[in-house]
Amino acid sequence: MKQISNNVFCEDFILDIDLATRLMPNAYFDYPYLLIENFLPTPVCEAITAYTIEATEAETAKVKSRRLHSIVDPSVDESIRKTVIYTLPQTLLVEYDKSFKKHQQEIEDYFRIALTLATTVQVLEYTKGDFYAKHADDSNELVDKAGDTVGFVQVAPQRKLSTVLFASSHSSEGTDGVSFEGGELVFNYLLDAAGESIKIFPKAGDMIVFPSNPIYSHEVMPVTQGYRLSLVQWHNGIVA
Repeated sequence: MKQISNNVFCEDFILDIDLATRLMPNAYFDYPYLLIENFLPTPVCEAITAYTIEATEAETAKVKSRRLHSIVDPSVDESIRKTVIYTLPQTLLVEYDKSFKKHQQEIEDYFRIALTLATTVQVLEYTKGDFYAKHADDSNELVDKAGDTVGFVQVAPQRKLSTVLFASSHSSEGTDGVSFEGGELVFNYLLDAAGESIKIFPKAGDMIVFPSNPIYSHEVMPVTQGYRLSLVQWHNGIVA
């Protein structure tokens, strides 16, 4: 494994493989991703969670399937991704946007990028048994007959950064209805000093920001109990 920041390493093959995009922050930072604690105030997280728990309309989440004339054709595949998407009311989106604008300069400086456009916010609900298998946000993974990764095909080149805001907290001591067990965010190719995959155990209000390229392939482990809620966006940008 190779060191890519002060505290994080990476599997050799993903750094050697041919990738369309390799955006990464300064290698002298402690981490190759940015974790912003208390990005969103607790009352706003509680309001978002209360809204989705009571909401009656949701959409089954889809996955990138192929590229047709530069258009990604998404489809439902619950063997890869099992979760549902909610749309927030404007009042809560305003609160999210206020917090994002407050932290935008910090994000741009960390990754040396000027953010331009962004997708609409996806509010993703994971309940018991829900998960999202390993994937890269801008690419589809290519595997051989043995199931080994042999490459990636970029299907969403406009995506430069991914942001995940957690509206509920991970707990290892039982859940209270708005926290969750399991459901860890795992970066499959990012490793700690012991060679173990990096796992994020978030608390409500935290946001993690990371490049969308395959070096940052990740998965959401199955939720074993409780209610996992996250707000996800993908951002276009001009790399410095």
